[in-house]
Amino acid sequence: MQDIFALLIEELQELFVAAGLKKFRAKQVFQWLYQKSVFDFAAMHNLSKADIAVLQEKFTVLPRSLEILREQNSSDDMTSKLLLGLPDGNSVETVLMHHDYGYSVCVSSQVGCDMHCAFCASGLKGAVRNLTAAEIVAQVYLFNERLRERGAMVSRVVVMGSGEPMLNFDSVLQALDFLHREDTCNMSYRNMTLSTCGIIPGIKRLEEQGKPINLAISLHAVKNELRTALMPVNKGYPFVDVLTAAESYSKASGRQITYEYILLKGKNDSPQDAELLSNYLRYKQASVNLIPANPVPEQGFERPSKAAVERFLRILQKNRINATVRKEMGKDIDAACGQLRAKFAKEQEQKSCR
Repeated sequence: MQDIFALLIEELQELFVAAGLKKFRAKQVFQWLYQKSVFDFAAMHNLSKADIAVLQEKFTVLPRSLEILREQNSSDDMTSKLLLGLPDGNSVETVLMHHDYGYSVCVSSQVGCDMHCAFCASGLKGAVRNLTAAEIVAQVYLFNERLRERGAMVSRVVVMGSGEPMLNFDSVLQALDFLHREDTCNMSYRNMTLSTCGIIPGIKRLEEQGKPINLAISLHAVKNELRTALMPVNKGYPFVDVLTAAESYSKASGRQITYEYILLKGKNDSPQDAELLSNYLRYKQASVNLIPANPVPEQGFERPSKAAVERFLRILQKNRINATVRKEMGKDIDAACGQLRAKFAKEQEQKSCR
């Protein structure tokens, strides 16, 4: 059986005709899948029983092949996190966030991650494989299916989950292009954000695309030795070069760059760090998103005090750097990247050892 999820309508038409179906059935199924978020052929009411039987015999739809291994919902009902079991036995996380402007989904781009950032749970066991474009799109549509009863759809997507998107560039861009289509989510590129730890060739490729996708840089330190200790990628792509590439992207796309800066107690949260960060970002089209660390027990990092966070923010603002502290969502549900997957894997290991 062939999976048809996230295929272009022209590809769907070709498959359906080869299966003995009328060409127009492809448009009908396409509308059910991506405008109505219905993934069960039997629920597509304008199809004949005979055609439904053919579809069920020959084709599958990825969202129906995904197993929800774990689900966590925040106490304020604003955040929902799913651990998805993929058909090959791997798992990946995705998060829905309810904002005052609508719904956004944080999608993963890889199973695991090879960047080995010291404070992140995603890379504890490295990357297993890249996700396909269909697997990325499916993370959005699983939530669209749930939101259907509320008469809502996901309006924004952030590629900030597990994995380094620039190392899966083609599939990530294919997924974003698919979500952008008028006959699917009709999502503006300006409502999409791609986050990277600083893979410069990927930033340059994104610039060549000429699409106004938002770019976020995981910076986290502006002392070279410290950033290398926290983020080994700094050895290959020093942060000063990353800033240059990001500024080039900003000028070409007209989009302001967001610099993600996770605050780690006693590591990168001093007034000196704030002044140094201000110096590097002054006069750039940039904003800083300060993130008080979600503790990762395996790595031993602590969260700074509220006073330390506010002090850091005040210094940036004094230096006329546009900065905010990220609104915490899902703090009570393992919402940091990789936490739920790591916890599930540990539980499975413990079971197998009994």
